[in-house]
Amino acid sequence: MANQNGSHDPQPSQPATTSVYAIYGVEPEVQAYAMAKYSRSALSMKESLREISEQKAEKFLNTYYFQYGHRSIADLAHIAMAIERLSILAAIAVVDEQRWDGQERSTRYQDFSHPDYYVPEFGGNAAARSLFRDTIDRLFSEYQAISARLFAHLQERTPRPIDMKQEAYERTLRARAFDVARYLLPLATNTSLGQIVNARTLESQISRLLSDPFPEVRALGESLKEAARNPAYSLNQAKEVRPAPTLVKYAEASPYLLRSREELSAAAAELMSGAAIASAPPVDLLDGEPLEVEIATTLLYEHCAYPYRQIRERVAALNANQRREIVDLGVKHRGPHDELLRAFNAGQGLRFDILMDIGGFRDLHRHRRCVQIHQVFTDAHGYEAPEELAAAGLHQRYDDVMRHLEQALAELSRTAGEHGRADAVYLLPLAFRKRTLFKMDFAEAAYISELRTGAAGHFSYRRIAYLMYEAVAERYPALARHFRVTDVREPVDLLKR
Repeated sequence: MANQNGSHDPQPSQPATTSVYAIYGVEPEVQAYAMAKYSRSALSMKESLREISEQKAEKFLNTYYFQYGHRSIADLAHIAMAIERLSILAAIAVVDEQRWDGQERSTRYQDFSHPDYYVPEFGGNAAARSLFRDTIDRLFSEYQAISARLFAHLQERTPRPIDMKQEAYERTLRARAFDVARYLLPLATNTSLGQIVNARTLESQISRLLSDPFPEVRALGESLKEAARNPAYSLNQAKEVRPAPTLVKYAEASPYLLRSREELSAAAAELMSGAAIASAPPVDLLDGEPLEVEIATTLLYEHCAYPYRQIRERVAALNANQRREIVDLGVKHRGPHDELLRAFNAGQGLRFDILMDIGGFRDLHRHRRCVQIHQVFTDAHGYEAPEELAAAGLHQRYDDVMRHLEQALAELSRTAGEHGRADAVYLLPLAFRKRTLFKMDFAEAAYISELRTGAAGHFSYRRIAYLMYEAVAERYPALARHFRVTDVREPVDLLKR
């Protein structure tokens, strides 16, 4: 159309057609390179992939990832991995990543009639290894016996509904019996898990595992590194794929983690100077304190077995220079590419110091939208005894097993020295309590309370999640109505899952 000057108005441009397509069959590192090129090129993804070779990807990653420190590139390479036949203790270490997606085998669905478990070296002490095996074999034997007795007990008190098939009825009650019997499973029990992580998380995970105090966990770090560098298992044998040979090749044990752990452990021992562990509730919603006090307390919390409040009382009594020295220990050995220790993730509005059995902790450990600071595995906090044991007439038998276990732990510590004390924790059953600091916002507290109080869940974490709700509701009563929790005091239909 002509305007008043006789020229033609430009025709309205046609809207661009958005193109969306999935990508499949591309090596993780090549895909990461192609994604990263978006910020450095005008090429489309398809053009980038056609242009890129493995050699070009390696050269690019060596330049930008390692030399320039553009670590976000590794977020674009995702790798699926299976990790099989590792102890529960090692599995807890593996999944302790905030940027992690995966699944571990549930103890409900495993056959422990022929138990498979990890045996530590005990510094080459054959007598210690023999005692360890004998003790674990007894734990598994009692697990089988108590599972059977509990199943029979549940059948007696829970008749099968007419409309429920016998197979489903038995399967459901066996799962409920296993939920109690699992308290006897030791940390040495072998399990398996699958994970899908990006290469940056994998590199961080490998470095952390290589820095772990347990030899099994360090060896696992080496295995993960090798799995990322070597050919992957593939259903399509047309091409050999190495998941991330470039992005993990420099993953090593972290001097920052190793030296910080050593010095903070010494600082915690000096500050607490052999004090008795104070009693504390299972769930303690902490009140606020200055940020430097929180950071100093949290740095020490991880390296001892004391409640947060007990440590904080000592830290608060220090002068400003002494507290600064503790915080300085947390950054003293930090390298140019090291993230700050997890203890520096501070300032959240809701912080729970939680003491619960290891089995229940494993379920809460899956929550990623919060910061978790873990204390060491220890028998110092005692163990849980589920109420169902007494109802089934098994409480005395259970306590006898635990007393025998505690004697074995003491014997290993006495006869195998430092190795005995360290390796003996693999004997600890899931019944023993573990202390963890959970830091989160309101939304995560509501989510955990809602999800974990459900009637189908395990009674251990149901109780803890409800206590979390009650603690928040007491402090912030106006917000209590926004929690959609299930009252754990109400009777549970054992056949509903």
